[in-house]
Amino acid sequence: MSFGMGGLGGHGYGGHSTRTQTMHRQGKRSLGVLRELYPYLRPYRSQIIGFLFSLAIGAAAVLAMGLGLKYLVDEGFARTNPHLLDQALLVLFVIVVIMATATYTRFYLISWIGERVATDLRRVVFDHVVGLSVSFFETTKIGEILSRLTTDTTVLQSMVGSSISLALRHFFMLSGGIVMLMWTSLALTGPIFLIVPMIVVPIVVFGKRVRRLSRLAQDRIAETGAFAEESLNNVRTVQAFSHEVIDRASYADRAEGAFTTAMARVKARAQLNFWVIILMFGAVGVMIWIGGHKVLSGQVTAGEMSAFIFYALVMARSARGLSEVYGDVQRAAGATERLLEIMALKPEIRAPEDPVALPEPALGTLDFDHVTFHYPSRPDRSALGDFSLHVNPGETVALVGPSGAGKTTVFQLALRFYDPQGGVVRLDGMDLRTVDPVAARERIGLVPQEPVIFAANAWENIRYGRPGASDDEVRAAAEAAAATEFLDRLPEGFDSFMGERGVRLSGGQRQRIAIARAILRNPS
Repeated sequence: MSFGMGGLGGHGYGGHSTRTQTMHRQGKRSLGVLRELYPYLRPYRSQIIGFLFSLAIGAAAVLAMGLGLKYLVDEGFARTNPHLLDQALLVLFVIVVIMATATYTRFYLISWIGERVATDLRRVVFDHVVGLSVSFFETTKIGEILSRLTTDTTVLQSMVGSSISLALRHFFMLSGGIVMLMWTSLALTGPIFLIVPMIVVPIVVFGKRVRRLSRLAQDRIAETGAFAEESLNNVRTVQAFSHEVIDRASYADRAEGAFTTAMARVKARAQLNFWVIILMFGAVGVMIWIGGHKVLSGQVTAGEMSAFIFYALVMARSARGLSEVYGDVQRAAGATERLLEIMALKPEIRAPEDPVALPEPALGTLDFDHVTFHYPSRPDRSALGDFSLHVNPGETVALVGPSGAGKTTVFQLALRFYDPQGGVVRLDGMDLRTVDPVAARERIGLVPQEPVIFAANAWENIRYGRPGASDDEVRAAAEAAAATEFLDRLPEGFDSFMGERGVRLSGGQRQRIAIARAILRNPS
């Protein structure tokens, strides 16, 4: 059964804002949303263990320098022992080699994990999105979906492949620094526990704002990309109506909105870093001042003070690094929310748990039995009302009527892009709701009024109807559709690139490619 049908659009306009609002309400509003990434990290446990091990070795090597510094000052400088200086240089080289090796391993493993997880996420999200019902795509901008598929997964790749590594490294260094400070001088470490709560306050306050603005900035970028994609995909219409100036102004407004939101996020992150640096390094200055007086009074040695300063600076640097990474983690949480919103959507049209098999061989009958249907975006207006139609095997039926009469709707219901609210649609005598939609669609050939040409050559475009077809079968289908007469004249024949959306072909030529594709499918 082969259908010639009009465009599939028109009825979905006006539904985008409703869909967007629904998706946004589904978002979780805490960093706990990042736990949803665990299933994507779990398959790579061995790489994660290797990363953590190399991270611990590198952190331990840095912290060991503080002990070496204490020993060198107290035993080498204080007792004028030149032999100890020679030993210190050798030990330093050993520590540097260990640090370099651990850093290389850590960077390589976490970068591999980040790239791997991002690739897995893109594949999983695409697999899910391509199976969603047609109604979803008629009420959601493609540019917004692409933004989540590309921009948001890239943000997560950056977090997993970089931010997590830095966050754990800074956490290890901060924790280790506090322990070593206490080991070096418990008396000098006391003021730290008064300062840490003060540092947590700006991290929490500004962190929430950074996360909210990060999510908003990503939404603004998605809107900008969606507008650009729509304009560029329809650039001939844009230029035909001399709409370039208006589209440029509209894009500029959206781009400026995205910039303003991004800068608000940047400002919040900068304020967070400002207060962490003031509080942390201010605390280090106070501790050095206290320690200096203790050295002068003989309560601590010069070596202990040197080690203390070293660990205090390590701790301050790690605290500042954590505040910077925290902003990246907040941004990743926003990206995760946006991806999970899409993954949470379920297709409205799917196979029943126990689908009924269509009869073999195919009969070639189609029945509409008192069908009533309303599009989701227009629930108050019926596209079909009590519509009945019976098509016999081998019969040719033409549906004639004014625009909006429901001609396209008939074909969309026959392909089970939607289910009717009343009545039954039957293919070969079987209610379409009881069979697998994939099996039903395999019996139908589609030649749309606006043919879809993919950015590929003629072989791939025609073979889309039956991916396993041979070159001879593809050529035979093209001949049956009268497409070989122009394809053979192209510079590279069937190997010629058709252009984005078939822009290198005329309207009639695109139509013949679509007909050849349906012929090759050879539907029942």
